[in-house]
Amino acid sequence: MRKRIVSLTVLAAVLAIGLFGIPLAAGVARYYLADERGELQRVADEATLAVSGDLLRGRDSAEMPTAEPGIALGLYNPVGHKIGGRGPVQADAAVRGALHGHVTNGDSGGDLVVAVPVADNERVVAVIRAATTRWQVYVRIARTWLLMVAIGAVAIMLSWLVARHQARRLAQPIEEMAQTAQRLGDGDFSVRTRPTGIPEIDSAGASLDATAERLGTLLTRERAFSADASHQLRTPLTGLRLRLEAARDNPRVDTQAAMTSAIAAADRLERTITELLALARDTPRRTEPLRVNTLLEEVRQNWHADLAARGRPLRIEIAPELPVCMASTAAVRQILDVLIDNAVRHGAGAVTLGVRESGDALAIDVIDEGTVITDDSGDLFRRRTAASGHGIGLAMARSLAEAEGGRLLLSRPSPPTFTLLLPARGITPAEPENTR
Repeated sequence: MRKRIVSLTVLAAVLAIGLFGIPLAAGVARYYLADERGELQRVADEATLAVSGDLLRGRDSAEMPTAEPGIALGLYNPVGHKIGGRGPVQADAAVRGALHGHVTNGDSGGDLVVAVPVADNERVVAVIRAATTRWQVYVRIARTWLLMVAIGAVAIMLSWLVARHQARRLAQPIEEMAQTAQRLGDGDFSVRTRPTGIPEIDSAGASLDATAERLGTLLTRERAFSADASHQLRTPLTGLRLRLEAARDNPRVDTQAAMTSAIAAADRLERTITELLALARDTPRRTEPLRVNTLLEEVRQNWHADLAARGRPLRIEIAPELPVCMASTAAVRQILDVLIDNAVRHGAGAVTLGVRESGDALAIDVIDEGTVITDDSGDLFRRRTAASGHGIGLAMARSLAEAEGGRLLLSRPSPPTFTLLLPARGITPAEPENTR
């Protein structure tokens, strides 16, 4: 690309200089010839004035004035014989033309010739011939042409230098962009192009940067989905396995009830996978108001058995009036599952879900009676590479809350209380639900 840009630029410069310089060179040659003829006529006119007095007084010859270097002056009588000065003995074509009473220009033996008549009452009494060699004019023309060629060569050299600079300025960003695309193809989604100041290249670079960012976000989201799905499916899979093993090992267990419970657990697994996929891929959120009572009832059914098996009650407290919230039911369900699972694994005592109004937001508190949380809030919600502890779950829950325009925070370290705040509008009465 660089060689092509330089070659085309230099070729364009050569063509432009040629198209302009050749006619100019021809014009310069014509100008110098015309200028030399004009100079010869001026010298001949001056000589005419100098000798006309002697000739008009009847003298057969006159003293020729001193001519400028390189110019030969000759005086001819009306019959064409030289009577003074330098020049051919007999009149040449230019002198013969001047004998008819007008100034004549011509060439004679490689010389430029101008013949001027000396007249007396419209009668030609003599002719002044001024001549110079053509090579003197050609020397002037050659010098000027050499100067023009030198200027043209300098112009071509400057064009070559400018072309190299522009080729480097244009090609280097494209080469860097190709390297960036190669790194992007190798899986490095952090690569970015640098601004060049060239709108077209910067536009292509911005598109490549946007593609890299989208691919990086997609890959991060898919990796997060794998970790989140593993985290969210671990508990229901464990519960399903325990139910099936209990039904297998205890012949007195009601098989029908065990199968029904297993099917319900499998349905929960399927719903969890569907919701995680939808949330990971940014499936458009529903715009219906969040049905708090229905959602909390589903949460109670999902977690009551697990908590009861550990001798820990699940309490749900709903305020009489709640603001209307437009959050996604799937996202809120996953957030609550993370918080309750966190309370089951790391907390103690009863688990309480409290729903209340908090300013312009709907607040859902998840409280347990475990030990005081001393971890820094920033570290608490930081996603970890390991699947242990609350590193993945709480990070996922916070990202889901922020995607809904809300916030998830540790509102109290003792008793451990996590609060989900969701933006709300208006107030709607809610049916009080008994504590369970």
